[in-house]
Amino acid sequence: MFGGGGMNPRKMKQMMEQMGIDVDEIDATEVVIKLEDGSQLVFGDPDVTKMDARGQETYQVIGEPEEREGSGDSAAAIDESGSDESSGDESGGDEGGIPDGDVEIVAQRTGASEDEARDALEATDGDLAAAIERLE
Repeated sequence: MFGGGGMNPRKMKQMMEQMGIDVDEIDATEVVIKLEDGSQLVFGDPDVTKMDARGQETYQVIGEPEEREGSGDSAAAIDESGSDESSGDESGGDEGGIPDGDVEIVAQRTGASEDEARDALEATDGDLAAAIERLE
């Protein structure tokens, strides 16, 4: 991160706090990066860290991505295949192609109701970060 190589993690955290940098672990179950060509990089069970340095948020995703070809529209991909392999949500209950887990994440992060979170996700084509930004 800062070239700390063998630096003590506690000392690194202390230095970051002194510089006004907050670091939080995020309990993410999946991260999807949509590429311009319509394909996706899907990180299942990633390690996600959010760093806030004086109002500028940076996210670090660590994991092994799976490459998926497609139109970039997850709702269309679900309709064509008949199943949603990317949601990881065993409880079902997806309305309009938005996984319930995504709705819960947005609602929890923003304090919005689940209906508001689902509407924001639908308006942003399932983009978690954009939906959160829209509600904050």
